[in-house]
Amino acid sequence: MKRIWGVLGAMALAFASTAAAAQEKLVVSIWGGNWKEGAGIIAKEFTKRTGMEVEFITGGTLDRLAKAKVAKDNPESDVVFTTSQVGFLYQADGLFEKLDKAKITNYAGLVQAADRGDYEVGVYSYVYSPVFRADLMPKDFKLTSWNDLWSPEVAGKLSLPDFDPSHIIIASAVLAGGTAANWEVGIPLLEKLKPGVKAFYQSDATSQDLLKTGETPVQVMLSINAYHLIQNGVPVTIAIPKEGAVVGIDVLGINAGTKKLDKAQEFINVALDPEIQRQLCNFHKCSPMHKDAKIDAELAKLPGIFTTPEQWSTQAIITPDEIRAKLLPTWKAWFTENMMQ
Repeated sequence: MKRIWGVLGAMALAFASTAAAAQEKLVVSIWGGNWKEGAGIIAKEFTKRTGMEVEFITGGTLDRLAKAKVAKDNPESDVVFTTSQVGFLYQADGLFEKLDKAKITNYAGLVQAADRGDYEVGVYSYVYSPVFRADLMPKDFKLTSWNDLWSPEVAGKLSLPDFDPSHIIIASAVLAGGTAANWEVGIPLLEKLKPGVKAFYQSDATSQDLLKTGETPVQVMLSINAYHLIQNGVPVTIAIPKEGAVVGIDVLGINAGTKKLDKAQEFINVALDPEIQRQLCNFHKCSPMHKDAKIDAELAKLPGIFTTPEQWSTQAIITPDEIRAKLLPTWKAWFTENMMQ
């Protein structure tokens, strides 16, 4: 009888252990809305391969960084989706695990821009570039250079983001013959632009509303948001200036101290799978990071979608993450005081 109860007890413990494993989830920190929806593409395939469910916790870029600092010794997530420059800040505070690239087998097929160092990896890219409502501008109006934002046709019709002014600051520096590192050379241009700015926007939603209503028919805008408006029937034209568009890269990193390191690395590997890359880019209208991602032909033709080395070298303005991360507070302070007052 004792032996029977012993066997039954062992079976019960084994069943409980299996059930607990099945209930365990990989927790991913990400933005809400369509960003979370897009990451669901990765999560679905990850669960299919591993049997582990994915739970998303959402919030703003810097809000999530602040929470991660507070919870450093007991992270609330296993994987973080963020921008590459903010990913640098996670690294600087010791919040990311070093990636084991040998276990991320899809790493070998990535484009150069995806390599963001040892602690994060690019998943897809997009651009911030000038866009305009063709139906609300003169018939022959075009944007072929960042310089065109200073034209009389744009004066009083332009909106810019205030939460991250890096794009117009970097573009102004490039126009003045500099780079992000010596951004001050572009200050005279920015000061000349100020009277022509009609509005500053604080979020993706406000950005889209300003263009949708026509309140500001010209805007420096996230390409993904512009394509969302186009899909909804708003006649938006996306321009890639001859100087290039300012590239943004969303990355994945692994929380330092996660107890699910192997699964976290597999989540990243799934995100970099060429087929998942194709699905992500079709969803977001963005550029893939894997060379073998076969995105749809119509998507590949769109402005700001980079699929060749030539496009990356001639149409993209890429700023090192460290420079952008360290200078952003300075840029925001200067922009608030000198452009928004």
